Amino acid sequence: MPPLRNAGRDPEAEDPGYAGRYRLEGRLGSGGMGVVHLARSSSGMRLAVKVVHAEYAEDPEFRARFRQEVAAARRVSGAFTAPVVDADPDAERPWMATLYIPGPTLSERVKRNGPLGPAEVRRLAAGLAEALRDIHRAGVVHRDLKPSNVLLAEDGPKVIDFGISRPYDSELRTETGKLIGTPPFMAPEQFQRPREVGPAADVFALASLLVHAATGRGPFESESPYIVAYQVVHTEPDLTGVPADLVPLIQDCLAKDPEQRPTPDAIMARLPRAPQYGGWLVEAPVPDGSVPTHVRVPHAREGSPSAPSSSSSPSSPASPAAPVPRRRRMSWLVAAGVVTAALIAGGTWVLSRSGEADRPLQTRPTVASADWRPWETSVPEGAAGDGTVRAGSCAYGGGALYCSARGVQAARIDAADGKVAWRRSDGAGDRTGTGTQSSGPAAAPVVSGGLVHVLSGDGGRLSALDPATGEPRWTRDVSAYRGRVYHAGDTVLLVAADGTVTAVDGGTNRQRWRHGLGLPERAKPVFSFYGQGPVYAVAPAGQGRHRTRILAVDPARGTTLWERTADGDLTAVGAAAGAGTDGALLLTAPDKDNRVAAVVRYDPGARRETRVPLATPLNVASAAADARGDAVYLLSTDGGLTAVGTAERRGQLWRLDTSVANASALVAAEGDRVYFSAADGRLLAVGTAKGTLLGQTSPRLTRAGRGYLDLLPAPVAADGRVFGAAPDGTVFAVSARDPARWR
Repeated sequence: MPPLRNAGRDPEAEDPGYAGRYRLEGRLGSGGMGVVHLARSSSGMRLAVKVVHAEYAEDPEFRARFRQEVAAARRVSGAFTAPVVDADPDAERPWMATLYIPGPTLSERVKRNGPLGPAEVRRLAAGLAEALRDIHRAGVVHRDLKPSNVLLAEDGPKVIDFGISRPYDSELRTETGKLIGTPPFMAPEQFQRPREVGPAADVFALASLLVHAATGRGPFESESPYIVAYQVVHTEPDLTGVPADLVPLIQDCLAKDPEQRPTPDAIMARLPRAPQYGGWLVEAPVPDGSVPTHVRVPHAREGSPSAPSSSSSPSSPASPAAPVPRRRRMSWLVAAGVVTAALIAGGTWVLSRSGEADRPLQTRPTVASADWRPWETSVPEGAAGDGTVRAGSCAYGGGALYCSARGVQAARIDAADGKVAWRRSDGAGDRTGTGTQSSGPAAAPVVSGGLVHVLSGDGGRLSALDPATGEPRWTRDVSAYRGRVYHAGDTVLLVAADGTVTAVDGGTNRQRWRHGLGLPERAKPVFSFYGQGPVYAVAPAGQGRHRTRILAVDPARGTTLWERTADGDLTAVGAAAGAGTDGALLLTAPDKDNRVAAVVRYDPGARRETRVPLATPLNVASAAADARGDAVYLLSTDGGLTAVGTAERRGQLWRLDTSVANASALVAAEGDRVYFSAADGRLLAVGTAKGTLLGQTSPRLTRAGRGYLDLLPAPVAADGRVFGAAPDGTVFAVSARDPARWR
């Protein structure tokens, strides 16, 4: 991670340009403990990145708690929480990146629109009970469930902010005399026996939260946190205004004795089946100039005397997420369709920023021999058996798989039998060893110019390795580009902060060209390349709101082949293969709520744009286009996979519920297939003709304990095989011929 400087007392002075590999694009909010930034992964995902203030980064106790927060958030990351994408609690300035999910917090919703209606309260109760069930199954107690920590997403409530949560098996205990939590939503035992707080405390908080949702106040009310604490421990709750059918359940959940409170499963059994989520009955408006965020920045040090008073009532200014400074409202996609990670079958390489762990590469697949057998191997020197997540990220080239993992800069694996030809250590160790620790999940290598390119963990050095031996052939200092390093076939593009692009030959390290592309200053273009033809630069179009500038550039010569300005904040997701400069470019367009509302096809030869609106806008986590450019596949955050036709057949072609809420980038391959990986190590294959699940492998999570992938590496499809990665560092290969027989 590049050094993070603090040049003065002004909060802006200590804003880092990067957190790990993620360039921070703007502030979402700030508080006493840190700053939450908007960021985008190079695959196109929009992220909320919490970066700790420098003064707290030097506090060992705070680091321990932040490390615990990251661990807890990872353990529960799934359908009912904001998924953790990446984190580095051991960095000079600790940080954590989560997927951005639009929607107000419950606190904001009640403050702006008043209490929820009875149907909404019941639906909220069912969703949060289900969320607590999953959180407790993961071995975590949240300990600070309150309105500002519940996000009202379109597909149901999400529980966020695990800053003071504690895993059952944690060695970190609450110190005597420290009050941790928010009094109106704390259980009696949190005041009396903080060392003995268990899952029942979250059930008590759930009931208090539901009262607030239904009435606009809590069951225990006072301007003094000390009086609130007395009421929680000794007096009966005020349930005036709560829907009558919920009163008995809420009374049981507010029992003073934790043993008498129902479990989340019991709560779900006593609630009517909730209707399908389709947005809350009354949407909370988002004021112009602000962006709702699901990452709470603490306003006071946990356990300090000011912590209780800062959030002594639900209406306290400290409860909601920090406000966003007045500025032009950013319009951006929810986990935007994967720009640089979308894989086009038949192409040779897919452009991505070097260092992105979920970027796939592939070559035109051929049929594997009849006697070929599936295999499994380990990128590190052995699979982790202690729960450590050490997943490998891979690229294919010349009959071999080149993979990286924590502690391994690169390794060459024979694609036919899985034998490791060579491994090259990253020289930094991994998070389970000693010495200097690596700065994040491993980045996949890139095969360019006949060499294997790897980016150092801090993004400051690009090395080209001999594919036969793994020895360095050349090394280039790229620290000045702050992670803006892209590959387009045999060309490496280095993008400076002022927009100047330097193109380097991937084989020789010699400069090919250098100039700007004429984009607006600070446009921050995203580059993508789909096998052959041009590299596409996509950026906001200057001062105009919600306009996108698109340039098609010859990567070898640097000449602009065509350019266009289009309506909307568009994101490229693929291009038609084999059509040269006239190939159709596929993009996605968002609505005002940052959901994908349309798929855009642009044919430069005819200068024709076709927009295909979606019947229902989607919160998209990943997108890819097929090689013909006739369809775009959208994987939603709720696990729904949707195919949208863009040519002769337009509109939604089919939708499949995959039940995978946290997935890798999609890989669209020949044979009418889409592949992607799940967080538990499963590899899934979907037939694109009719939208049917063709097969999936068994989970590969047992050897990694409860570990989950930070960034899910996308599978690689090549030579009639599909290669996947598992959380414990293993890489495996299966035949693409018959996914129904995968194991």
